[in-house]
Amino acid sequence: MKLDIYQVDAFSSQVFGGNPAAVVPLFEWVSDELLQRIALENNLSETAFFVKQGEYYELRWFTPCGEVDLCGHATLAAAHVLFEHMGYADECVVFATRSGRLFVDKDQGCVLSMDFPSWEAKPFQVTERVQRALGQRPSELYFSRDFMAVFETEEQVRSLRPDMELVSKLDGLCMIVTAPGEEHDFVSRVFAPSLGIPEDPVTGSAHCTLVPYWAVRLGKEDLRAYQASQRGGELLCRHLGDRVKIAGPAVTYMKGTVFLEYGGSCGA
Repeated sequence: MKLDIYQVDAFSSQVFGGNPAAVVPLFEWVSDELLQRIALENNLSETAFFVKQGEYYELRWFTPCGEVDLCGHATLAAAHVLFEHMGYADECVVFATRSGRLFVDKDQGCVLSMDFPSWEAKPFQVTERVQRALGQRPSELYFSRDFMAVFETEEQVRSLRPDMELVSKLDGLCMIVTAPGEEHDFVSRVFAPSLGIPEDPVTGSAHCTLVPYWAVRLGKEDLRAYQASQRGGELLCRHLGDRVKIAGPAVTYMKGTVFLEYGGSCGA
């Protein structure tokens, strides 16, 4: 068996920026074990797999450690592959996922706009466990699918050096840290060591929690966000009540072939 594979830098208009994701189009689903082994071999934060089903595409995401229910940058990457490499002609692609149907629109140029759920975060007491894990005490703490720690300044967020072992023992899928931005409405970083991802470069799904919080705090619907990882990435966001729009560019870094031939001998 041979499979096409693409590596796409999401939330970046240039290679080596944003968040890299692998995308593997399939004609039909293979075993979950094989999907997981491919994701582990890729050793990226996410590998996206999709299968065409009528007018929409079933989409799944795997980290090196397991399947997740929602991933933003790999969704952006999958849509980019359909638009740029597979001749998808419509202006909107519909993905059926564990988190419901997700819509990705092609805007001007290489910018893609994703329609995702909005997650309201509930206030949570700042605990000593969280403070020790992050190395600094946040001014506020919230919980949705993820923890979200709010700091007062962008510099605090950028200077954090979390204890990943302690972070991995906290509840929730990820630890989001955020603060008001100096040149953007807000900045963030995301840590997910329990998923095999010490720091995720740009995390679309984290903005399902970030956008509603900052929209209310800043009193505005349209937000410019920056994820302040080493690679970094800018996201254009809009709060729509129970949904959020998350937009950004994507660029192809590599196209290749996955060889899944079993048996035989070397050099045969």
